[in-house]
Amino acid sequence: MSNERAFIPLNIAVLTVSDTRTLENDTSGQTLVERLENTGHRLHARRIVRDDIYAIRAVVSEWVADADVQVIISTGGTGLTGRDGTPEAIRPLLDKEIDGFGEMFRFLSWADIGTSTLQSRATAGVANGTYIFVLPGSSGACRDAWDRLIQGQLDYRTRPCNMVELMPRLLER
Repeated sequence: MSNERAFIPLNIAVLTVSDTRTLENDTSGQTLVERLENTGHRLHARRIVRDDIYAIRAVVSEWVADADVQVIISTGGTGLTGRDGTPEAIRPLLDKEIDGFGEMFRFLSWADIGTSTLQSRATAGVANGTYIFVLPGSSGACRDAWDRLIQGQLDYRTRPCNMVELMPRLLER
């Protein structure tokens, strides 16, 4: 990071995908909220939605259409079971995928969970100028993704480059 630039706080929405979690027991969503607020960003919205492709897509579409939401982070629904459909819900909304995010997430997860990282379908992309990160539903995965990948890229002071400095150009045609 560089001290030459000032921090730019972003409006971030957090979505937990689960059939069983509530705000009281949503440790993954809470992990993300605490981390984003502790680094100076603002929680714009937080929701829990059931494991249903269309319910997920409806919430994310609403936030993508909201000019005040700059980043969306979802947790849950990235596994291999029949109910896991978060990537399928979100991919059709993306204008561009950030392929390196999923690759880096699985690379970093290797040290902690070994070959089980193959089961993660973490992904990221951009939709209507909004960054979207799709994370597994464990608080450890959310912690690692935020601490080791997302936080630095959502900090304008990160050099040589970061996603914040690209935001004014995301809607270029």
